[in-house]
Amino acid sequence: MKKSVFILASLCLGTGLLSSCSDNKTAETSTTTSTTETTAPADTAGSMAGMDHSTMAETSAAGNSGMMTAMNTMMKNMEAFKPEGNTDHDFAHMMMAHHQGAVEMSALELKEGKDATLRAMAEKISADQQKEIKALEAIATRLDGAPTNYKPQDPADPFTSKMKSSMAGMMNMGQPSGNVDMDYAMMMVPHHQSAVDMAKAEVAHGRDTKLKEMAQSMIDAQQKEIQQFKDWQAKNGGKMKASAATYECPMGDGGKSNAPGKCPKCGMDLEKKA
Repeated sequence: MKKSVFILASLCLGTGLLSSCSDNKTAETSTTTSTTETTAPADTAGSMAGMDHSTMAETSAAGNSGMMTAMNTMMKNMEAFKPEGNTDHDFAHMMMAHHQGAVEMSALELKEGKDATLRAMAEKISADQQKEIKALEAIATRLDGAPTNYKPQDPADPFTSKMKSSMAGMMNMGQPSGNVDMDYAMMMVPHHQSAVDMAKAEVAHGRDTKLKEMAQSMIDAQQKEIQQFKDWQAKNGGKMKASAATYECPMGDGGKSNAPGKCPKCGMDLEKKA
């Protein structure tokens, strides 16, 4: 995805907190009071280092895509989580939010998608990941207060580094097309790959045997589904692009879209073209 348009980053788990203060100063020659605002630096204590999902938010607004909205919501939920510094506990929490993104995207595919193969995949993915969310929740609760074993605020920490880099692929997705089936297949590939990379970080650095086994199962299942999505894209992507309707501005100013709406240049209603 274009850098100015598209986000996500790495794990979006650390944000800047803006604060302002007023300094009242009395001039020596008058009683005039002035106010100066200052901005505090980003507070990264206790957060997973180096994340910013602002470009993904921009893409969500620009693409007006339900799939992108689900992805962006997932990123915000992951950002809201404050890691405690235990690999197993934090992985479980972050993967729950990550899974919820897939559940929401799959729900949209089941609601609006037309392709039978993708709908069947969406149904299975939703069921599997909702089941895993419940299991992850139980593990995360059990691990509340577990001893720290990594540094989420240190980008050089091996676990932090791997979790951060696991999100990079989702920052480079293409612009949503407006076709639910195409967008679901396109976005679930990097989404699943991100989950695979997160799970590999847990397998490498986690301590909880049950969670590590669960992470390995995620790797196996989602790598298989990634290939299924890629196979579907190879078979259907070009055909669906060719048949997709184009909406163009009647003023001929070059404004167009794959979905009905307003011209981004002049604001007039776009017209459907064959």
